[in-house]
Amino acid sequence: MRQIQRRISRVGVHVIADFWGGRVIKSTRELKTLLARAAKKGENTPLKFALHKFSPQGITGVVLLAESHIALHTWPEFKYTAIDIFTCGKKSKPEEALKFLQGELRPKRMQVRKIKRGNAL
Repeated sequence: MRQIQRRISRVGVHVIADFWGGRVIKSTRELKTLLARAAKKGENTPLKFALHKFSPQGITGVVLLAESHIALHTWPEFKYTAIDIFTCGKKSKPEEALKFLQGELRPKRMQVRKIKRGNAL
């Protein structure tokens, strides 16, 4: 029996963003709301949240999605926020999730990288 190889354009998209300046997230409650709304804007399905506030400052959070994840980590002492959005599926819109986060956090400067994942399949 012949093996059939199926080629796809990609499995998912991984958007990595660095935000400098802008609004600082101060509570896990605020972060959970922000992650949930970003998931909705990206047309994703949230499954579970993991959040942690560091002492004396900084906060990290991840929302596991049916389509993968969105993570956000802050370093208030550097006025820096790291954002990681990895989604798969045809309906996912990671760029819309990032646009929402940009609008909410209003960074003074940002750098964005977009990686197509799974191109070798």
